[in-house]
Amino acid sequence: MVRLIFVSLFLFGSTCHAQQARIVKLADLQQLMSHSDDTLHVINFWATWCGPCIKELPYFEKVAASGVRVTLVSMDLELDPDPKKVYKFIERKGLQSEVVLLEEQDPNTYINKIDQRWSGALPATIIINHSTGQRIFVERSLREGELEQLLSEI
Repeated sequence: MVRLIFVSLFLFGSTCHAQQARIVKLADLQQLMSHSDDTLHVINFWATWCGPCIKELPYFEKVAASGVRVTLVSMDLELDPDPKKVYKFIERKGLQSEVVLLEEQDPNTYINKIDQRWSGALPATIIINHSTGQRIFVERSLREGELEQLLSEI
């Protein structure tokens, strides 16, 4: 029985891996935001240390599960260059959405290039309809149901 439990744990542990978020620069992020085969693309800027960001993550996961492309852009590297904390967070929360870590040191050089309405506060979300070119920008925490409402408007 002990052998069976050990083998099960070994097999389960070796087949279940959390996604490995890739580290991107501003140019990579801009390309990701401008070129998509998906009609709708939700891009959320968040950090593991941001309570409102963490609170709204399930809303993005729910939308992603329905087929909308969601990219979660972690801003953690700005304060801590070691991505391990983010990787552990992704695994612990079981995030299924695409996660990238933005590696840029000077917010003054990239914030306006992402969206001119963005002050740099977190959380922030951009919803892009690639077929119409419409964009919605929200610089605050979203409430339950609000993301779906915004998606229906775009």
